[in-house]
Amino acid sequence: MMKLKYGVALIPLLLAGVSYAQESADAPAAQEDSTATMGEVVVTAQFRTESIQDIPIAVTAFGEEQLQNQRITNALDLNNLAPSLRIGSGDAAANPKIFIRGVGLADFNPSSSAAVSMYVDGVLYGSPLSQMSGFYDLERIEVLRGPQGTLYGRNTTGGAINVVSRGPTDEFSYDASIDYGSYDRLNAQFGFGGPIIEDVLSYRIAGMVLQDSGYTLNRTTGNYVNDSDRWALRGQLRYTPNDDLEVNAMVSYFQNRGGARQIKSRALFPADASVADATTGLCAAGSYYSGLCTDAIGYMDTSSDPYSIETNLEGVDEVDVMTSSLEVAYHFDTMDLISITAFQSSDRDDVENTDANPLQMIEARYAAQQAQFSQEVRLQSSGDEALQWVVGGFYLHDDLKDNSNYDVLRILRPLYMTDDNPLGISPADSVGLFGWPYNQVTDSFAIFGQADYDVTDKLTATLGLRWSSDTKSMDYTSQVENGLITLLEYEDETTFSDWSGRLGLSYQYDANTNLYAMYNRGYKSGGYFGGNASSADQLEPYDNETLNAFEVGSKSDLWGMARLNLAAFYYQYEDQQVFALTTRNGITTQVLDNAANSSIYGLEAEFSANLTDNLGFSLNGAYLHSEIEDYESEGEDYSGNMLQHSPEFSLNAAINYAIDLNDGSQIFTDWDANYRTRVYFDNTMNERTSEGDLTLVNGQIGWRNADDTLEMGVFAKNIFDQSYLVGISPIESLGVDLLSYGEPQMAGIFLRFNN
Repeated sequence: MMKLKYGVALIPLLLAGVSYAQESADAPAAQEDSTATMGEVVVTAQFRTESIQDIPIAVTAFGEEQLQNQRITNALDLNNLAPSLRIGSGDAAANPKIFIRGVGLADFNPSSSAAVSMYVDGVLYGSPLSQMSGFYDLERIEVLRGPQGTLYGRNTTGGAINVVSRGPTDEFSYDASIDYGSYDRLNAQFGFGGPIIEDVLSYRIAGMVLQDSGYTLNRTTGNYVNDSDRWALRGQLRYTPNDDLEVNAMVSYFQNRGGARQIKSRALFPADASVADATTGLCAAGSYYSGLCTDAIGYMDTSSDPYSIETNLEGVDEVDVMTSSLEVAYHFDTMDLISITAFQSSDRDDVENTDANPLQMIEARYAAQQAQFSQEVRLQSSGDEALQWVVGGFYLHDDLKDNSNYDVLRILRPLYMTDDNPLGISPADSVGLFGWPYNQVTDSFAIFGQADYDVTDKLTATLGLRWSSDTKSMDYTSQVENGLITLLEYEDETTFSDWSGRLGLSYQYDANTNLYAMYNRGYKSGGYFGGNASSADQLEPYDNETLNAFEVGSKSDLWGMARLNLAAFYYQYEDQQVFALTTRNGITTQVLDNAANSSIYGLEAEFSANLTDNLGFSLNGAYLHSEIEDYESEGEDYSGNMLQHSPEFSLNAAINYAIDLNDGSQIFTDWDANYRTRVYFDNTMNERTSEGDLTLVNGQIGWRNADDTLEMGVFAKNIFDQSYLVGISPIESLGVDLLSYGEPQMAGIFLRFNN
């Protein structure tokens, strides 16, 4: 097995891995025979094809080439690529925690809804169980920053991620890419398609495989864990019997059988007074792996290597996602009628060692099945009239069944075994198998409309409104030993409704500059907590959250070779939904409730340029100020603290360069660097549950033939082998912090070909 991390030896060759940040797949790139001009970036963020420079939305688009160079295989790979975008996860193949401009939700339970919605080919991926599954054979990804409550609906207080796959074509085509590298990682993707009946029926089939042997050593067994094993397949048909009717059908399947996310233990209880922090009484920073700190049952990890652990349970994160959709578009003379019907089923069975030690303190099984049906119908204008409009309706039915449990302190069961208690359980002392089976059903309805009116040749006014209503029912049981003892039962139904919308102006200052000012109101539905509850009050419904956003921006093309987009924003966040781990009666407890208010403001800049035919450069940055204005929970006052996952400064720089050879082929090289300041993983602003400044550098160097049909080369991600956190779960009652680390340095070779 290739355990050697050989990427460092390639650093002198590598100038890392992504084309400039806002170029679409069709824009001029270094390998193309073109002048050094900026290509037009086309997006569908407003349900119609438009130049990214013409729409009054802060949106970043990643084209096909950039996604391939950056090796985007799941949602986590998008982290930090767009200004103010943060994505993390404590799970291997589900539940990404997506934050845009500080707005998001850290809850890992599938009953909650994210504040950033994800769409794949127009279909809402509403279940967090499914949101790691659609990232292959892509045409582009659009990241829409700020509330998108009019067109994209509820649960978009933070924004939306719009993923667009490559569709059927009128001519036969094929392509494939293969990466092989560190830890035996194989990342292979393919796609092919073409006409079945010329000009009437065409198809595309695409798939991916991602496998590796794991990058974290389990010293207990000698095995490598945090391994990957997933595959996916997508089939599409496009039917165009005439110029007015277009039908697109899609079926996809995703399967993950890789290892469960393995976490690192950081013990907190001092075994010796010399390592105790005078303020907290816990172990002082710098002493966690000294051999003088333990968890609640006496375990201590003396290795500070983030990729070396001891665990008795390695586990598998089984995820299956099946999606089918049917999009029908009928074109009238001045308008289009569009219907999108979709069904998605997501199943997960994840068994993992939650305590991060070789003893049986806490072992978890997260098991859930979610079925979602959605229907959207839109009627929208076409053509170039002064009034552009869209009206529509949306319906969603979601049925979630969860049967998760925690096996707590099994190591202590012998102490409680008697003739009357042969299982050795003691709920009062948290010894037993604690489960919380529940069924949550959601029915969501919405009507929406947006109008853009050209007041003059330069000034456009926008008005959008949406009314959403969600009815949710919860049937919940808290039990011990699969129902042997029932601790509590809860059943309820609530309807949550509110309006969202946008109002603003955009002004075409000249042929190259567009200015805009917008007010957006976002709404995220209330709901029910779906984690392990110890009391009925945890299950009472939490309220809607709303976000009022004010934004001004400019989009400029400069000198015919550069592009500069700027945005400034202010948010007033009301009834913010907050998930936290807190201590209640000496026991770590999950809580999801509404904070009072928060405020956010910031600046974003995106610059990109084709400096020559063969040299491209981009620099994106964000400043973000976030503050919880008034929030108390479990006796703790968090007022004045920063929001979690909200670094104050973040930067992304990228450069690509190509050298023309005499035979028409090219040597090319790309590099990118991502930087952010300190980020907090909870609301406490405790340095222990944060991570300081971080810079990650990626790169590739390769050769492509003159026909642009073959590429090969070497690549490296995380070139300088930085160890960095993607999540922290503080379990102070058990004397441990659970640390989730991102991937170490990955390097290898790649091959790409197409016709």
